[in-house]
Amino acid sequence: MSAPTTPSSRPTVTEREARQVAEAAREQDWRKPSFAKELFLGRFRLDLLHPHPLPADEDVQRGEEFLAKLRDFCETKIDGSVIERDARIPDEVITGLKELGALGMKIDTKYGGLGLTQVYYNKALALVGSANPAIGALLSAHQSIGVPQPLKMFGTQEQKDTFLPRCARTDISAFLLTEPDVGSDPARLATTAVPDGDDYVLDGVKLWTTNGVVADLLVVMARVPKSEGHKGGITAFVVEAASEGVTVENRNAFMGLRGLENGVTRFHRVRVPAAHRIGAEGAGLKIALTTLNTGRLSLPAMCVGAGKWCLKIAREWSAVREQWGKPVALHEAVGSKIAFIAATTFALEAVLDLSSQMADEDRNDIRIEAALAKLYGSEMACLMADHLVQIRGGRGFETAASLEARGERAVPAEQILRDLRINRIFEGSTEIMHLLIAREAVDAHLSVAGDLIDPEKTLSDKARAGAQAGVFYAKWLPKLVAGPGQLPRSYADFHPSGHPDLSGHLRYVERTARKLARSTFYAMSRWQGRMETKQGFLGRVVDIGAELFAMSAACVRAEHLRTRGEHGRESYQLADAFCRQARIRVEELFGRLWTNTDDLDRKVVKGVLGGAYEWLEQGIVDPSGDGPWIADASPGASQRANVHRPVR
Repeated sequence: MSAPTTPSSRPTVTEREARQVAEAAREQDWRKPSFAKELFLGRFRLDLLHPHPLPADEDVQRGEEFLAKLRDFCETKIDGSVIERDARIPDEVITGLKELGALGMKIDTKYGGLGLTQVYYNKALALVGSANPAIGALLSAHQSIGVPQPLKMFGTQEQKDTFLPRCARTDISAFLLTEPDVGSDPARLATTAVPDGDDYVLDGVKLWTTNGVVADLLVVMARVPKSEGHKGGITAFVVEAASEGVTVENRNAFMGLRGLENGVTRFHRVRVPAAHRIGAEGAGLKIALTTLNTGRLSLPAMCVGAGKWCLKIAREWSAVREQWGKPVALHEAVGSKIAFIAATTFALEAVLDLSSQMADEDRNDIRIEAALAKLYGSEMACLMADHLVQIRGGRGFETAASLEARGERAVPAEQILRDLRINRIFEGSTEIMHLLIAREAVDAHLSVAGDLIDPEKTLSDKARAGAQAGVFYAKWLPKLVAGPGQLPRSYADFHPSGHPDLSGHLRYVERTARKLARSTFYAMSRWQGRMETKQGFLGRVVDIGAELFAMSAACVRAEHLRTRGEHGRESYQLADAFCRQARIRVEELFGRLWTNTDDLDRKVVKGVLGGAYEWLEQGIVDPSGDGPWIADASPGASQRANVHRPVR
């Protein structure tokens, strides 16, 4: 039977419709406590973090045994310089990782996986990512957002039995959502899945398909048209990459992650059994976002690994490089950068381990914590890499191959800077993460007062919302006036004898959380329905929350290590340094909440788009090539050779 004709036009949606699609995909309920959610509401729930949660002994043993094998593999089988030179991970490396079980780190042992916890999965990604970040990206895309994770959470038993054993040992998976003209606005998704008997017929083009070039299995998001017997909507499918009509049209190349197997994939009348649909029709976007709640932790894992490497190189280089009679590390201008790298690496690892252990225990809702970890880790890792390049000077800008060719140690500092840059875009750009986290942070306000600022609500709806909001704020606002942060002996456990005083930093976090909540309330009162347009303000609110979360995690980690007798004094010093650095950043962000150029910037932007400043562009030549800004993604048969390259 021939498939029905698929629509060739991209869905046209209004701004409000796009927001409604995104809102419908959110997890609406908060069934478990969330430290970060409470923090944004001005409530410092240290009890949700402290004492630091611990993994089970058997999980530790299993994880450490695998890390030892993985470390040996990284040291003996992976040559990062070859991957950088050839822009490809050798097949024998991928095969070796399969044999090691690295494809199944997060897959349950009953399906042939290793059954590692989130904590040890992240430690493994940090380790292998330090050998070469492209390998870390391959393993992360396969397990964090590829077939295993959504099937683990939403798949049927039959789907798990069919696909998870393959994913654990032999088959690489990829996640396909983005399209040439669709990024963070899935309401405009154009790839279709038209029901046809017991199958769906897929047509469309997917862009930036990480692992797509070498994948055996794909998670594809496509729009099912609404029809009789079909609810329709964005839906998730498991698709065999070797299916007729699937063409990998291009292997993309980037400024970093040169070994990344990322491509453009076209679907032309690809038949997918209905049994391969994940979840219900219309549930695809919610599946994708829910998968990312923990999947996002893989990116900060590799950022932590990068921070550790930056610290190692900065320490070794700055001790031997002399200027004006002493090592450069002892010059304050360089030393401050080293101190930033050391303190920030400690804090990032604290955020990662704490969030990961909470994910393993499943006692808390960590959707905001994971998003903050991704946002904060990706931003801070780029800063640390940039500082390393600056510390290395000209050698930081020189490639490792060039350094080696002239007889010096091949240190790929410029490569780590290029490789890390994508993390500020992967799995939600910084700008989108700001908006996503801000939406969750103000969820309590919108739940009680959202109808007050909704222009489509009736007067009676607004009246009911006003009464509901009055009750909520009458109880909530007085609690923002005073708290434990104003009592000198609060959190005294964090000031043991002979150690820096971390209790003062926790009191600061408590006071500042209340101040942040008051600022958010004032902004909502001031801007009401226009609040969602104040992206600069919301971004700063989120950044303040990220700093407070990182400070809390750093202090909890330092106390945890002290009680275990593991570098307690040094950990307290690093936590103290980080908190002092973070407090300076927080105060600057608070100042910029109300003193900024946001309004003026909007006027300048309108002038730029209107051509008012085109004269400023004179005096240059544009080396860009010809061609459309966005490639045509109309459905149809592929006109290009298939560059799909499964690794066997």
